[in-house]
Amino acid sequence: MSTVTIVCIALMGILLFVLGANVSRQRGIRGAGNQAPTDPTDRLLIAIRAHGNAAEYIPTMIVLLLVCSTLSDSWLVDVLAVASLAARTTHAVGMLSAKTLAAHGPLRDFGAFGTYFVGVALGVTAIVTI
Repeated sequence: MSTVTIVCIALMGILLFVLGANVSRQRGIRGAGNQAPTDPTDRLLIAIRAHGNAAEYIPTMIVLLLVCSTLSDSWLVDVLAVASLAARTTHAVGMLSAKTLAAHGPLRDFGAFGTYFVGVALGVTAIVTI
């Protein structure tokens, strides 16, 4: 497995834990108030969804990167690793910088599209390299 892929996997893991810590920070700021908000402009809800979305996709991307790296030493795996990290980071920044979850912004949309595209590409790569 290449250094590039390992670093990207590690950074995605770090991103997931930083987003989780941000939820804890927002809960601390909230104090004893409503810990299960539903208002799409609520900073705690935005933090929860940014972390939740990352938790839904990052582990699967990491597993697919590990499988692809085991099956192939192609430079394509490194490109997909960098693209995975870029997509997930862009999506997180897009969500956390949004004023509301009710509207999509370019960073959030680019990150989501990139996640779907790279995820499918990783799956296809894993199948093709068997």
